This record gives sequence, structure tokens and C-alpha cells, in this order.
Amino acid sequence: MAKKINNDLVRLTVDDLLTSRDETRAGFIAMALEKNLMASQYVEEAKALRVFARQAGNPRDLLAIKGVRQGLLAASGLSNKSLTWLRDEDKDKAILGLIETFLEPAGSKFADELVYRYLLTKGDALGGSARNLAGTLGDRKFLRFLISVLSLAGIEYSWKERKTRKWIAGPAEDTNVEQLLNALHWHTDGKDRLLLNNVKVPLINKNVDLVLLDAKAADWQETDRSLLIQNSRYVAIGELKGGIDPAGADEHWKTADTALTRSRTHFQSQRLIPPTFFIGAAIERSMAVEIVGQLEKGILSRAANLTKDDQLALVCEWLVNL
Repeated sequence: MAKKINNDLVRLTVDDLLTSRDETRAGFIAMALEKNLMASQYVEEAKALRVFARQAGNPRDLLAIKGVRQGLLAASGLSNKSLTWLRDEDKDKAILGLIETFLEPAGSKFADELVYRYLLTKGDALGGSARNLAGTLGDRKFLRFLISVLSLAGIEYSWKERKTRKWIAGPAEDTNVEQLLNALHWHTDGKDRLLLNNVKVPLINKNVDLVLLDAKAADWQETDRSLLIQNSRYVAIGELKGGIDPAGADEHWKTADTALTRSRTHFQSQRLIPPTFFIGAAIERSMAVEIVGQLEKGILSRAANLTKDDQLALVCEWLVNL
């Protein structure tokens, strides 16, 4: 059983919550490293494309090389999403346009030109994926801490694998589990707890970042979400904002505050008061003042700066013992 922490130890001041310049820099560096990892696939594909392209005597010979068709389509500026709407003749037209307009004028350097244009398209795709990167990294860190708190307390837990939808028992030595799961269950003090992230709560009719439910693992089925309409099952509701850019901090807090206020209003209409919490990576002074004010008034039950391990651990410990 996890030892419950005295409430006096979780009282936060405005200065406690502020994200320092060092923490902001570390967050940006972490995102840059993750982007580079995401880009590795495209870089290796570009290298292979260049090898195949150099086997062609001229740009039109590329049409006979089966292994480069997808690369030609990407280099012509077509995204994977757009390809589902195009016929084969449309795709052929795009490739011919690429060859006539860009590859043939490049002369003997056509293979390099092809690779450059391929990377331009893939770079745009990477940019789209990276827009959600801050939230993804935030989710991972929170889940990793929560799993660590469970492991350290000797609490057995299981996690639901996102792709297979199978529940897997989680030993303490699990690695990268936070990247694979979409639900986490544990049992302590005779209580079952189920954590879900980014789910649509029927009562609110909006997506919520984090919900903690009084439920067994077997109660949760993606194909049958009847569990979510049982309002008395909600143990806690939270918002997690992983963006590290100080320029967007206030906007993230406003979005989270609006979502939490909406949640409280709807549940109170059902005579239910599940506690609410907020976790954010970029916390500036003005929003820290508001957060501390809500904590003091009991509007928010808990808050933490995602970049501060001590605060995050305390919120996770609180959730485990609810």
C-alpha cells in the first residue's frame, strides 16, 4: 500500500510552480531530440531513394523502377493523405510533372534533385506530426511517473496495449510501457482504479485529457464505452498540457481551466464532485497566481509543474491513493 502524503507537503506557492529558464531549455532540447528520432525514418528512405535513382540513366528511366514510385509521388508534393483521393492516372500525371518541370532541367544532378524534393514533402509531414509532440511527451512523462509510483509502492498494475487491445501485467522492470498503453489499471486498499487519457466524457460531450475511474480492467472496452456514461464512477478529472513554449503557456492554461470548469459544472449538476487537477509544462507567473488561488479555494484539488519531478510524483501518489 502506498503511504499517503500529508496535505501540508503538497501546498504550492506561485514560485514553486514557475517553469525556470533551464527547465524551458531542457524541454526544447528534449523535443528537438525526439524530432530527430522521428526524422530518421525519412532520412534513411531518402538515402535508399538516391541509390535507386542513380541506377536510372535519365529522369524518365525512373518510371521503370518499381521500387521508387512512392518516392516519386512524395517528391511531386503529394502527401499520403492526398493519395487516397487520386486515381492512378492522376498520380502518373503528378510524376510526369515532377520529371518535366524539375528533374530533367537538373541534368545529371536529377537524382539529388529528386531526393531534395522528397525530403521537402516528408519534412512537411514531420512538421504535422511534431505539432502533437509536446502533448505526447507530456503524456509519456506523466504515465512513466505514475507507473513508477505504483512499482515503488509494490502495487500490482496492468496496462492495455494500444494496438492489440490486450491487458498486460506490468512488472516493475517494464520499459517504454508509457509509449504503448492507452489505459492503466491498479488495485489497492480494496479499490480498483482505471486511468484513461484523451477520452470523450458523455456527460460533458467533450474530450478530457485524464480521467480516473472506479472500475476493473475488464470493465473497459473501446468498442463498448458504456462505462463512461456511469457518472458515479468518475474518481478524478485532470488536464495535462505538455507544451514547453512560454509564449503559449497562458493559452494552454485557459484551455485547461475552461475544460475543468466545464467538467465541474456538469458533474455538480448530477450532485457529484470528482476532484480536478492540472499538470502543465510551461507555467508563467500570471497563470501560477490563478492556479494557487484555485488550490487555496479548493476549486482545484492538485496541480503540478510537469518539469518538476517532486511535484509530479506527489500528484501521482495522490491519484494512486484516491
